[in-house]
Amino acid sequence: MPLRPIDAIFVHPKQRLYVVYYRGELWQLPRMKIDDTSWQNRCLYTGDSSALYLSIHQAIGDPVLAQKLRTLNLPAAVRGSRLPRFEAWWETHGFKWLKDKLVTGQSPLAVHETTTPTKAIDNQPSSPSNYPPAQPEDDNNTGHKSDAQVTTHSVEEDIFAEMLADLADEVLHQPFKPN
Repeated sequence: MPLRPIDAIFVHPKQRLYVVYYRGELWQLPRMKIDDTSWQNRCLYTGDSSALYLSIHQAIGDPVLAQKLRTLNLPAAVRGSRLPRFEAWWETHGFKWLKDKLVTGQSPLAVHETTTPTKAIDNQPSSPSNYPPAQPEDDNNTGHKSDAQVTTHSVEEDIFAEMLADLADEVLHQPFKPN
């Protein structure tokens, strides 16, 4: 197990399933969907760990699950690597990388990722009919967001800001005791 616990999303390309590296243990999700329902129905992964690849997308779209799993916006050089290589990187460079991010004031959390992920190849034609309809920004076309939208957004920001503060406290202020 890596020296410091981490949550990361891995993909098994042949079996087409997600495996979540949750603080040192591998958990298999029952389907190719990362949400709270899948997480509740997870089972311990017992397959070949060298067949798992680190997902290039660590951000979790489900806000409930995103609060449970503290996935990080990992460096591009590590994305797509197999589990043993990722563990070796995390043991050697992970803490320094994480500490550097926090010291410079950057959020390492995947939920704070600023880039829009590219669409994965999914054998579906890319046409305008496959995209969800655009949602209006406001209720009266005034250019202002409704109070409900602002409140929801600020509540989510507060939850993830608290998550970031906990991570920063754990990394920057807690003494590390190796096993």
